[in-house]
Amino acid sequence: YPLATTMLSVPGAKTVRGYSFFGDSYVYVIFEDGTDLYWARSRVLEYLSQVQGRLPASAKPALGPDATGVGWIYQYALVDRSGRHDLAQLRSLQDWFLKYELKTLPNVAEVATIGGMVRQYQVVLDPVKLAAYGIPHQMAIKAIRGANQESGGALLELAETEYMVRASGYLETLADFRAIPLRLAGATPVTLGDVAAIRIGPEMRRGIGELDGEGEAVGGVVILRSDQNARVTIAAVKEKLETLKAGLPPGVEIVTTYDRSALIDRAIDNLSQKLIEEFIVVALVCVLFLWHLRSSLVAIISLPLGVLIAFIVMRQQGINANIMSLGGIAIAVGAMVDGAVVMIENAHKHIEAWQREHSGKTLQGEAHWRVIVEAASEVGPALFFSLLIITLSFIPVFTLEAQEGRLFGPLAFTKTYAMAAAAALSVTLVPVLMGYWIRGRIPDETKNPLNRWLIRAYRPLLDAVLARPKTTLAVAALVFLSAAWPISRLGGEFLPPLDEGDLLYMPSALPGLSAQKASELLQQTNRLIRSVPEVASAYGKAGRADTATDPAPLVMFETIIQFKPREQWRSGMTPEKLVEELDRAVQVPGLANIWVPPIRNRIDMLATGIKSPIGVKIASASLADIDRVAQQVERIAATVPGVSSALAERLTGGRYVDVAIDRAAAARYGLNVADVQSVVASLIGGQNIGETVEGLARYPINVRYPREWRDTPE
Repeated sequence: YPLATTMLSVPGAKTVRGYSFFGDSYVYVIFEDGTDLYWARSRVLEYLSQVQGRLPASAKPALGPDATGVGWIYQYALVDRSGRHDLAQLRSLQDWFLKYELKTLPNVAEVATIGGMVRQYQVVLDPVKLAAYGIPHQMAIKAIRGANQESGGALLELAETEYMVRASGYLETLADFRAIPLRLAGATPVTLGDVAAIRIGPEMRRGIGELDGEGEAVGGVVILRSDQNARVTIAAVKEKLETLKAGLPPGVEIVTTYDRSALIDRAIDNLSQKLIEEFIVVALVCVLFLWHLRSSLVAIISLPLGVLIAFIVMRQQGINANIMSLGGIAIAVGAMVDGAVVMIENAHKHIEAWQREHSGKTLQGEAHWRVIVEAASEVGPALFFSLLIITLSFIPVFTLEAQEGRLFGPLAFTKTYAMAAAAALSVTLVPVLMGYWIRGRIPDETKNPLNRWLIRAYRPLLDAVLARPKTTLAVAALVFLSAAWPISRLGGEFLPPLDEGDLLYMPSALPGLSAQKASELLQQTNRLIRSVPEVASAYGKAGRADTATDPAPLVMFETIIQFKPREQWRSGMTPEKLVEELDRAVQVPGLANIWVPPIRNRIDMLATGIKSPIGVKIASASLADIDRVAQQVERIAATVPGVSSALAERLTGGRYVDVAIDRAAAARYGLNVADVQSVVASLIGGQNIGETVEGLARYPINVRYPREWRDTPE
C-alpha cells in the first residue's frame, strides 16, 4: 500500500498496479507513451527512497530489470536423463554458471531461473535440548552469524614484501556448523551440534518447472532489454550456450523450450517470399500490357530501387525489418509502379503518334529525346502529385498513440518511404531510362491481344453507364447503403489472431494449492499435452520465475508448447483444430483452460494486467464485495456463447493459521510481542539468517524447529 500510493505521484505515471503473494509483492508503474525508459527508472528510484522509512525493516524494495514480460525471447531447460544430478545440482549450475555467462551478452537485461531446488543449510533446533541447556534460540542464531564471517588484518611487511592478512571464517561443511560453540557448561563447551540437527535440504519454493510430463526440470529465461533487437540477441544466446555446453557435467544437457527467433525468421522469410512474388507478378503484368520488354524493364527497375531507398531510410531511423515494417513495403509495391507505367504508356502514345506522322522513318537522336521529354513533361507533374497524395494518405496512422501507434507506426513509415521514393523516381530516373531503353518500333496498343479483348469488353459497359448516369449513381448509392447492415454486425478486435507457431497453455486453479500438488498437476497436464501427436515439447511452470517480470502465484500454470513442423502434422490438421483437440485432451478438474499465443498473451498482460484475451475488472472498497461480484460474473460469463471457460480470481480464498498473542500472558514471562513474533517467524516458518560462501555460489542458512513441532496448531 505505501509503495503503490507513492508511485501514483511519479511524473508521467499513467497506471499503477500492485500484486501481493506469499513472500513477494510487485508494483508495476505504467508510464505515458514516449517517456524515456531510463528517466522513468530514475524517477521511480527517487520516490522509492522517499517511502523507504515507511516500510518494515525487513522489506527492501528493489527496481526490476529494464525489460518487460514481452522480452521473454528464449527459454531453455536443464535436464539430466542419466540421473547423476539432482534438481539442487542442476539449479546450482543454472544460478552460478549459465546465468552469469548469459548476462554478459549485449541486450540481455536478465536471466531468470525457473524451478529446481535451491540448496539450503538447515539448522533444526531441538526446543527440548535448548531448554535443558538454558539456551534461547536468539543465542543460537547469533552464534551462527558470528561463526560465518571473514575479516582482514591490514598488511604485514616481511622481507621487503607485502602480505595481506585475512582471517577466514566462512562455514564450509556440516561439521563446521556442528562445532559452533554456544556456551560453556562448566568447562565443557555446548556446541550447535548438541542442540540441533544440521543438514542440507531444499529451500521453500514458489516456482516449479516440468518438461514433457517426465518430471521436474530446471529452466532458464533470457529476457531482452527494452527496445533492443531480439533476433540478434537470440543468435548470441545460442552461440554462447553452445560454448558453455563443454563446461557442463557429463549427462547434463540444455533443451530449448522456446525460441522466438523461429517466429521472426519464419515471418521475415514469408514476407520476403511474398515480396518477390509481388515483384514477379508486377513484372509480368507490365510485360503483358506494354507488350515491350525494354519498356517493362523501366517500370520494373523502379521497384527494387524504391524498396532499397525505403530500407536505407529505415536503417537511418532505426526501424527493424519486422512483420509490420515489411508489411508496409508489401502494401506499397503495387502502387509504386503506377507512376512509371503511366509515364511509359504516355511515351508509347507520343512515339506512336510520331511514327504515324513520319511513316517509314526511325525515331532516334535528338528527335527521340524531344519526344520523351514532351511525354514526361505532359504527365510528370500530375503523376508526382498523385503519388504524393497517396503517400500522405497514411498521415492519420502517424497520429495513433499508445499500443496501436507503436504497432502500426513502422508500417506507416515504410509504406510512406516506399511511395515517396517511387514518386521521386517516376519524375527523375524513369524519364532517363525511357530515353535509353524505349527505342525502335513501339507496337501499337491494338496489336496486343489482351488489350484488344479488354477494350472490347469495357467499351460497351462504359457506353451503357454514360448513357444512364442517374441510374448508375442510384445503383452505386444503393450498393453503398446496403453495406451498412453487414458492417454493423461485424465484430471487432485489436489484432487478428497471429499464428506464432508456439502455444501457451495457461490454466488457473483456486487458491490454497500446495507446491507438491501443483507439481503433480503440472506433470499431469504436460503428459496429456504430449499425447497429441503434433506436439514436439511441453515445458511448464507453476508459480513464478525468479524475476520481477513474472508476478505469477503458485496456482497459475504456464506451459509453452512447441509443435512439430507442419509437414509432420496429420492430414487436415490446422492450428484451430489442434487447439480444440488439446482442449479436449487436457480436462483436469479444478483447472480452467486458456490457450493463447505466447507473445499475444504477454502483450495483453502488460497492457491490461489480465492474462486472458477477455477479462472483467471489478473495483470496490471491500474484498468481500469484489469476491462476491466476481463469482457472479464468472457464472454469467460461462453461459455466453463462444466462451470455453471462465474463472474468477479469488482474493479472499487464502487459508491462514493466525497466532493471537496474549499480551498479559507474554508479559508474565518477560516477553513482548516482538519476542513471540520472532519465534513464529524464525522457528515455525523458518528464517534465513545468512549464507555460505562456496566459490561463486552462495547458499542460504535457515533456522527452524523440527517438523513435528510445527505441523499442527498445538
